[in-house]
Amino acid sequence: MSVLVTSESRPGPAVPKEEQPRAAPVEKRRTGLKLGAVAVVWVVGWLLFRGHATLAVPFQQLNGFHTWINHLRDSIQASAQTNWFFHGVIGNITDFFNWLVAKLQSWVSVPSPPRPVPEIGWIGVVALLAWIGLAAAGVRYALVVAVTVMLFGFGGFWQDGVDTLIITVISVVACVIVGLPLGIAMSRRRWLSAAVTPVLDVMQTMPSFAYLSPLSLIFGIGPSAAVVLTFIYALPPLVRITEHGIRTVPESTIEAAGSMGLTTRQLLRKVQLPMARRTIVVGLNQCTMAALSMAVIAAFVAGPGLGQDVSNALTNLDVGTATVSGMLIVAIAIMLDRTTTAASERREHVQGRIASVSGMGVMMTSVVLERLPRWASQDHRVARRRPSALMRRLVLGLAVVPVLVAVYLSRQYLNLALFPESWNVGTDLAAKVNDFVNWFVNHVDTVTTGFKNAVSYGLLNPLQNLMANSPWWLMAFVLLAAGLVLGGWRALVSVAVCLAIILGTGLWNDTMITLTMTLVATILVMISAVVLGVAMGRNRLIDVWVRPFLDTFQTIPSFVYLVPALALFGASRFTAIVAAVAYGVPIATKLVADGIRGVSATTVEAAQASGITSWQMILKVQIPMARESLVLATNQGLLYVLSVVVIGGLVGGGSLGYLVVSGFSQDQLFGKGLAAGIAITALGVMLDRVARYTAARYGRA
Repeated sequence: MSVLVTSESRPGPAVPKEEQPRAAPVEKRRTGLKLGAVAVVWVVGWLLFRGHATLAVPFQQLNGFHTWINHLRDSIQASAQTNWFFHGVIGNITDFFNWLVAKLQSWVSVPSPPRPVPEIGWIGVVALLAWIGLAAAGVRYALVVAVTVMLFGFGGFWQDGVDTLIITVISVVACVIVGLPLGIAMSRRRWLSAAVTPVLDVMQTMPSFAYLSPLSLIFGIGPSAAVVLTFIYALPPLVRITEHGIRTVPESTIEAAGSMGLTTRQLLRKVQLPMARRTIVVGLNQCTMAALSMAVIAAFVAGPGLGQDVSNALTNLDVGTATVSGMLIVAIAIMLDRTTTAASERREHVQGRIASVSGMGVMMTSVVLERLPRWASQDHRVARRRPSALMRRLVLGLAVVPVLVAVYLSRQYLNLALFPESWNVGTDLAAKVNDFVNWFVNHVDTVTTGFKNAVSYGLLNPLQNLMANSPWWLMAFVLLAAGLVLGGWRALVSVAVCLAIILGTGLWNDTMITLTMTLVATILVMISAVVLGVAMGRNRLIDVWVRPFLDTFQTIPSFVYLVPALALFGASRFTAIVAAVAYGVPIATKLVADGIRGVSATTVEAAQASGITSWQMILKVQIPMARESLVLATNQGLLYVLSVVVIGGLVGGGSLGYLVVSGFSQDQLFGKGLAAGIAITALGVMLDRVARYTAARYGRA
């Protein structure tokens, strides 16, 4: 790094060594030593008090808190027709979304009496959605949309596939209506941002499964509950990214606009929103993917769509049907991700490059162009873009004609209203998948069983024995001490509050089992992420080949990862761990790779000049200097893993996730299931806060 030497900074006469100021001593955290001491106390305490005060309770046993929740549910259901809030407010919201979903279904997916078919048949639906893709992203993505929707029929899940799109679209539109104004308001009012941000933090930290019980208590089950559930889960990314986009508009641009007399509303409409458009569309993309992910899980509150097909197939251990319906969900995810991304890039291109110029230059250019004659203000770039814009509008207008024809024909001819049954290959495909899975598992059973036993007996069982069979007070001490050592006093307070909540739910032992599975899965995630991330960070070619796969895997909803895990390992807690690892590896790997690549080139060159080997470069230079990224990767890996581990209750994962599912299937266990959701949320917040504060401390170091 070059240093500018001024008259004040030129070296003066030498100062005797004994008179030179001493540098402040570097604080040695001794984190490893402190954690080692905590581990010793833990193991000794476990040996002395193993099996005592573990707070384990039988599955069917309820405590006072669970019983109180059951009574609360009964009271809410009894007063639903008389209480002004539940009947007037919640009831109207529920009725509106139920009506809206039913109306859209009658148009495109279910019979609309007295018609035996929907108002618009399958060919009309394909044409309409393809036209929307054409208008938003272009010809290529119109074809992608059309092919994806056609796959619903080929797979034998036409109605469920369209219903999944209906729930997702309604939820995203609701998010835009609420999220955009809220994000804009937060960008302008610091006090509002300070008040809302902690709520958004909790909403994003909560695993998706934890939303099911409390929302079903208020909105019941059905399409309305599915929409509200999806809306709440998908809202935080759009709000936060919108706030970020508005705030990152350069101050010089805002000052220049203010000096020209623009009002606050004009400033927002003509300057801030156009310059933040790309960022906001990224938020819309993330919102859409989150909505699809939750729309699938909403099957547990009787939400229509493909989630019910996957859930039923997993319950019946029907891997073939789960695979076909899961592949359709993946196709929807890829279609929505690619289309929204292409739409943002297309919109940016149509708007031209003028908006990318910052500061006074934009404002002065607009003023000059306004004062020039019309012919003189059209430079060659604008002149080139105008015919393409007119041509695009002409193409869209002409494309409406075949769309209207397709809609009309779908209303007149039965074979164009109902997807032809002869085109359904989903049943045969599911049978072949089941046959292949049985054959494959029989041939690789030795390998999968060996890997499963190695992880279970070598890591999972000992850690679960240590955590679940330790007295609750000893485990609480260990978690509090670990939070203090890793994240400091703020982490200690967060851990204390979350542990108090978990104790209050009466599900301490189940929470420790879930925490064990989460930690084991996170360890496996970080091993994979470090190996892949270091290779990607050091080699551009590997990054080019691997990153597209990571991008694709990251678009797959978490629910779908249970399908291949179930096929390979059967129904067990290890299946949930494998699915969690598969879901957490992409994001953690990207963060590790970016951290390795972010190590200063000067540092790397200096290390190479000293003659160190490649392994020494990795272990002694790049990984230590990328430790902040590694801590962040661990944070994200933990949250991704936890969200799948609890869903793993469907495939033998047990503990909190199984209690949540049981709360829906067994009426008397509703209170315990809701308490399990609260415990899951507290566990997620605790892990998130410890990882965040740890990352902050390493960042300062």
